[in-house]
Amino acid sequence: MNTPALQQPLFPLGKIVATRGALDLLDRTGTDAMELAYRHATGDGGAVCEADADSNVEAVLSATRVLSSYRLGQPAETLWLITEADRSSTCLLLPKEY
Repeated sequence: MNTPALQQPLFPLGKIVATRGALDLLDRTGTDAMELAYRHATGDGGAVCEADADSNVEAVLSATRVLSSYRLGQPAETLWLITEADRSSTCLLLPKEY
């Protein structure tokens, strides 16, 4: 049986940190933070608008901040992942915690 190859990350995540609100949302929805981090690092920005998706492409090329947005749970709540321009860290947070 052939196992599909994993997509390589487009940028390093650095140290991964999360706010209390993000940890609570992940826990309540049974979401794996590392799966979201993988999606973020491989270019799946989730529910970002088209302009933010275009900005993320440019951010990967020019080493600026990358933002992904995922909708979790019912009713859906938003979780952001932000990787800093210097790639030193990635933070999982709720928009109200920004």
